[in-house]
Amino acid sequence: MTSVSILLSCVAAQLGMAVLAVPIARSASSTPIIYGASLVFSVIAFVIAFAYLATALPAAEASALVLPLGLPWLGSHFRIDALAALFLVIVNLGGALSSLYGLGYGRHEHAPHRVLPFFPAFLAGMNLVIMADDAFTFLISWEFMSLASWAMVMAHHRDAGNRKAGYLYIVMASFGTLALLLAFGLLAGADGNYGFAAMRMSEHTPFTAGLVLILLLLGAGSKAGLVPLHVWLPLAHPAAPSHVSALMSGVMTKVAVYAFIRVIFDLIGAPTWWSGVIVLVLGGGTAVLGILHAMMERDLKRLLAYSTIENIGVIFVGLGLALAFKANGMDLAAALALTAALFHALNHSFFKSLLFFGAGAVLTATGERDIDKLGGLIHRMPVTSFLFLIGCVAISALPPFNGFVSEWLAFQAILQSPALPQWGLKILVPAVGGLLALSAALAAACFVKAFGVIFLGRPRTIVAEQALEVDRFSHAAMSVLAALCLFAGILPGIVIDGLAPVTLSLIGDRMPVQTDIPWLSIVPVAESRSSYNGLLVFLFTLFSASLTAYLIHRFASRRLRRAPAWDCGFPEVDPMTQYGGGSFAQPVRRVFGTLIFWARERVDMPAPGDLRPAHFAVETHDLIWEGLYLPIAGAVGFVAEKLNHLQFLTIRRYLSLVFLALVFLLLVLALWS
Repeated sequence: MTSVSILLSCVAAQLGMAVLAVPIARSASSTPIIYGASLVFSVIAFVIAFAYLATALPAAEASALVLPLGLPWLGSHFRIDALAALFLVIVNLGGALSSLYGLGYGRHEHAPHRVLPFFPAFLAGMNLVIMADDAFTFLISWEFMSLASWAMVMAHHRDAGNRKAGYLYIVMASFGTLALLLAFGLLAGADGNYGFAAMRMSEHTPFTAGLVLILLLLGAGSKAGLVPLHVWLPLAHPAAPSHVSALMSGVMTKVAVYAFIRVIFDLIGAPTWWSGVIVLVLGGGTAVLGILHAMMERDLKRLLAYSTIENIGVIFVGLGLALAFKANGMDLAAALALTAALFHALNHSFFKSLLFFGAGAVLTATGERDIDKLGGLIHRMPVTSFLFLIGCVAISALPPFNGFVSEWLAFQAILQSPALPQWGLKILVPAVGGLLALSAALAAACFVKAFGVIFLGRPRTIVAEQALEVDRFSHAAMSVLAALCLFAGILPGIVIDGLAPVTLSLIGDRMPVQTDIPWLSIVPVAESRSSYNGLLVFLFTLFSASLTAYLIHRFASRRLRRAPAWDCGFPEVDPMTQYGGGSFAQPVRRVFGTLIFWARERVDMPAPGDLRPAHFAVETHDLIWEGLYLPIAGAVGFVAEKLNHLQFLTIRRYLSLVFLALVFLLLVLALWS
């Protein structure tokens, strides 16, 4: 059997498990059966995809298969090349670990029958999107993936917030599918060549290529979370169960990134330099706005969802750089930028899944997502706190973990921008680099806030004080992801070389072979310019920390001493007086908030002698939601109310309306031809 055949067999098995879950979902044994089977099939698919990627060569033939399904004259085409294999690794590794996590987390699920049938279907849909080799199969799989994830967002539909999240998600998903449908229609042309192979061989005018780029940014960008199409993420991701949130945020957004790369780098032909400008601007703005929103959040899962938007921005900055360099014939720089984007996509699937798993563990133990109602969990949940800390360090791009390497590679690509011939790019790329640096600094502050308020200090509520550690399945899934964050950080050369077949197939060049460099260092361009050694950084950090601990325990007093903390003149100490999420956010809010959030602070301070309590309130606004989406929703409601009169027409007016619509469509078809 070929690789495609085995992977399609795994997909068929996952669809079979989705069907089986319907009658057994209410039984006690359904959770281990469905999640256990999903784990097995995801592991098999991961091994096949990883083996294909590890052995992929530039001249290797892609594995393909055609099934007699779909459009009668087309069939359903499936294909695996290096790019598809990489994203199949991401999807199935994330699916396997989410299934492992679900074995423990699923026992606490209030309505498992609303989740179990759709979980394996969601995994199958993501696999089918990546393997699809024609537009019809791609769009059907894309919509199937969206509907399966929407069903799990709506699992707890009795909550009004979840219903709102599900409604907004399905609207944005439908909008994205429509944009992709139009993009593939333009690529297929008047001849209707819906196979990717035919699209790849066709010549596309710059005007068509520009329209396709815009439609892909709308279609794939809405699913990935590009600003201003991001509004569904902070609602839908928290509404779903935590292991589903990890899949949606850590994995499904990468399927959207795959769709963008597949079309723009593979199907559409040679890029233009201005396409890189558009992607760079959107990526840089997305990164900064995403992390600023995350900094303001008190809801842990919403914070992580906004952080996903920031990381998607980082990925698209890398893709924009790759387009700009490729359009100017700078293939080595383009390979570096694309490697940085792909590496960050892989890294984000690791640490964001880990953090959502940690959020699920906190939610299971306390029932709280409001970080200001937690605190002191490091004593009650030491394993979870340690693993969550690793995720926080990794996502903050601190060495020696993986987030640092991919962002460092992105900055190395930015440093190649002076060689670009267009002055617009010469000015824009350093500016985007500044936005990237700002987002990295804000990300570190954001996750200092998240970890410090949740796990350090003293419990602020009874539920935090009485929390207990979660199950071993959850710890096992988080431990694997934490180990991967460390591995990709200290041995990045292995990962970079593993990504080389992808850059070779899309760019025609690759970064230098990293595993041949002494001491396991990585050298993006030339050793005279820059290099990094994650292993040495890790060993130095480990040695210096161990030496410090030894010296303290060897020469300092071992006696345990307890003394009252400095009370700032307030002897009545209360846990609620600790530094909270709002305390961390206030300086950032005062710097950026008046412009970006229209933040207003209202202080009601009673006069001396007045016994009323003082009152402090902060008002912030989401300008994109209020300035873009609310007017659109109002306009749609107005038009719908007016069009409502159409249902009361007579039969003669209906027939006239149908006739006019037919004439209009025939005119459009004539002009198109």
